[in-house]
Amino acid sequence: MSAFALKIIIVLLFAAVVASLSSGLWFLLNDQQDSKRTLYALGVRITLAALLVIAVAYGVLSGTLAIQAPWNG
Repeated sequence: MSAFALKIIIVLLFAAVVASLSSGLWFLLNDQQDSKRTLYALGVRITLAALLVIAVAYGVLSGTLAIQAPWNG
């Protein structure tokens, strides 16, 4: 997998996590008490976050992604 494709996947997963977070907040503030949409949004967010961690770990372990911080030498 190319570095560009992996970076696009990571950005899309991060955007999906943020969207799920905001929808969960919306459901929490506006739904009735017996609605389970907030719980479902939490499940989606946990799944997306796990996929994001896996994608980043794959990129680092395969050498596709590298740390380029100036203090890293």
